Amino acid sequence: MRLGINLGYWGAGMDADNLAVAQEADRLGYDVCWAAEAYGSDAPTVLAWVAAQTERIDIGSAILQIPARQPAMTAMTAATLDSLSGGRFRLGLGVSGPQVSEGWYGVKFDKPLARTREYVEIVRKAMSRERLSHDGEHWTLPLPGGPGKPLKLTVHPTREHIPLYIAAIGPKNLEQTGEIADGALLIFPAAEHLEATALTHIRAGREKAGLTMDGFDVCPTVPLAVGDDVTALADMFRPYTALYVGGMGSRKQNFYNQLAQRMGYEKEAAEIQDKYLAGDKTGAAAAIPHSLIDSTTLLGSVERIADKMTAYAEAGVTTLTLAPAGFTLEERVAALRAGTEALERAGVA
Repeated sequence: MRLGINLGYWGAGMDADNLAVAQEADRLGYDVCWAAEAYGSDAPTVLAWVAAQTERIDIGSAILQIPARQPAMTAMTAATLDSLSGGRFRLGLGVSGPQVSEGWYGVKFDKPLARTREYVEIVRKAMSRERLSHDGEHWTLPLPGGPGKPLKLTVHPTREHIPLYIAAIGPKNLEQTGEIADGALLIFPAAEHLEATALTHIRAGREKAGLTMDGFDVCPTVPLAVGDDVTALADMFRPYTALYVGGMGSRKQNFYNQLAQRMGYEKEAAEIQDKYLAGDKTGAAAAIPHSLIDSTTLLGSVERIADKMTAYAEAGVTTLTLAPAGFTLEERVAALRAGTEALERAGVA
């Protein structure tokens, strides 16, 4: 099992430290540094900034939002970042959610699976430097009856194959991800539930494509906090968990809430969402069971974290992406170093 780091959203208040954190992860031998986007900073700009000031660590988009870009533009961005970074770019894609897709980008959030499949097909074709033509439900290239003609990407990526990941939560999306992608970006992963909530669906997709799990990157993001008081550390992540389980998407289309239900928290997930959508964010955070937070984070001593890393590796995780918590750069760097020490103790590297 390898380690990655997720810088989250640039502009979230820790920007001055994020580059130093990425550089420390590079020095410590972390495998990949991911950056996110929603409706603030964009991921490619951050990744270019990080790539220019690191040496070995891969850079990855977690995620580039599908409604934000035409697929050919995404292929251009991926090829450019791979070239500039010397072959260190990983392309993570996702459909985002209905509020962002329709409210920010003006793109209808419908048929997300079909849209993703078609998008990936076009991106892969463009990155392979074929002349680009496509006749699908969502995109037609070139447009018929006009001056457009099939074009070929002029940029040569450093690698022939840029790894492509999809952020997936629901069973159908996970299955499709196994079928068409090189890796899955997961969130709120509990080692004891990973087979039922994710891997069984990914494996079904791999089998549908005539593939095994060999070479497929199972890549969950896990918050990390080091200390003696596990309860206090878990409480740090109550607002974060409440935001996703309670407030991401609409009442009917909250994939994180549905995931919590599949992990056995049906009643609690409903209460968290009810309170969050009613404006009671404090009550929503208080309603989160400690066990839900503890099972989807790495909390406590290095020894305790090492035990949980072992559980993740045994469950099938191949790249464990850490989101180190801390109010200062020193605390975040200390958490990164603890992550490296825990992995060594776990003996699963």
